[in-house]
Amino acid sequence: MTVQSDAETRGPRARRIAWIAVAALAGAAAGLAAVYGIGRFGRNAGEAACRPGVETARRIAPLVRGEVAAISVPDEPRRLPDLVFKDAAGAPKTLADWRGRAVLFNLWATWCVPCRKEMPALGALQARLGGPRFDVVAVNIDTRDPDKPRAWLKEVGVDRLAYYSDPSAKVFQDLKLAGQAFGMPTTLLVDATGCEVGTLAGPAEWASEDAVKLIGALVGG
Repeated sequence: MTVQSDAETRGPRARRIAWIAVAALAGAAAGLAAVYGIGRFGRNAGEAACRPGVETARRIAPLVRGEVAAISVPDEPRRLPDLVFKDAAGAPKTLADWRGRAVLFNLWATWCVPCRKEMPALGALQARLGGPRFDVVAVNIDTRDPDKPRAWLKEVGVDRLAYYSDPSAKVFQDLKLAGQAFGMPTTLLVDATGCEVGTLAGPAEWASEDAVKLIGALVGG
């Protein structure tokens, strides 16, 4: 009869316990990856969806200067969260409605002085470049007196922008939670696939030649 020593008995048992612990940790890590979207599949899927935006970001990066020097261009373009707002008739809209067209997406409010300052320039940009390949989508987030923003736009002569609004300001909160909005005004440059390729916290002179060249590169012209 062969008698195993304590060390010999503990060896296989210890290895089994170690393997069980490793397997448990791997399972926990996989679970966390699934919950938080940090697994390789999630990353690859996101990169694939926004792959065309990588080239767009590279194209516009050298033009981030002068009047638009404060724009931040991400290394990896990101999908935007589902953003729901309303058109002038009260019908729901999302950025998916502009898929296939580059968009300057802007959040503004009448109580925001820098917002009011840049609205005429946004109107001028839309008048100059707006069309089948590009659109300025400016969403008002005033939460009181829904007639005030329209009256103000009419008063200052901004009549080339379609009117969009979100009286709940949920669009801003959704972007803030996603780390894509830090103050007002907030502007996102969105490529034709719906991916963010540029972000600006604060106003810009959108009617300037610097802005026109940048938007031209965004569109691909």
